[in-house]
Amino acid sequence: MRARHGNRTLVRRGRPASPDQGESFGEPADPGLVLRVLCHELRTPVSSLASLTRALAEDTGRLAAEERRAISELARQQAAHLDGLLRAVTAGGGALAPAVRREPDAPLADLLPVVAALVPPHRLRTRVTRRAGGSPVPARRTRQVLVNLVQNALRHGPADGRVGLYAAVRPAGLSILVTDQGRSTDGLAEALRRPTPGGGMHGLGLWITRQLVAADGGSVRAHRLRPRGVAVEVLLPRGGRRPG
Repeated sequence: MRARHGNRTLVRRGRPASPDQGESFGEPADPGLVLRVLCHELRTPVSSLASLTRALAEDTGRLAAEERRAISELARQQAAHLDGLLRAVTAGGGALAPAVRREPDAPLADLLPVVAALVPPHRLRTRVTRRAGGSPVPARRTRQVLVNLVQNALRHGPADGRVGLYAAVRPAGLSILVTDQGRSTDGLAEALRRPTPGGGMHGLGLWITRQLVAADGGSVRAHRLRPRGVAVEVLLPRGGRRPG
């Protein structure tokens, strides 16, 4: 997937969320936190599945065969994502202990259709280099991270603003950027520095994202874009290298 990034440049870099920040995923999880994480993470695949299956059910022949196949494949991928989340939660703490076991890798490009489908096509801007698209990443965790960040961009950016999804291989690792056209990174930077999740659902997605990325030896940081906009960058080790 490719599109023009525009003339925006990065002008300020937030503090990275290093792997040793925040709560360890190997520690016993608070049952209340587990429930909040589960409720948060199930929202997107459940709502996406409902939308995709409704589109198929209500089709009166207007969709071409290729379009029906594409929608069916997206529904299958969302179902697989949902199944992975449920298996993680039931596997000894699961969603709060992703580093307990190594999970299968997949090329980054294989995960992007489900993520891109969350954004209305006229608002989405993407640019993924061939090398980045072919880079192996932990499939379930990386998909979960990108879904969280894109949903965050949709919630906090302008109602009709663009959402960007960019990936490239840098000397430091695989860089994945999710951008929106919001005007401030103050609250975002604070959420990325918070060692524990706040009350309720506010900021929970970013906290989950940090834990998932840290489990794979990566980091998360915020950038301010010019003339306006914010970006969250996920930096993962190259070649799928992970702790342990």
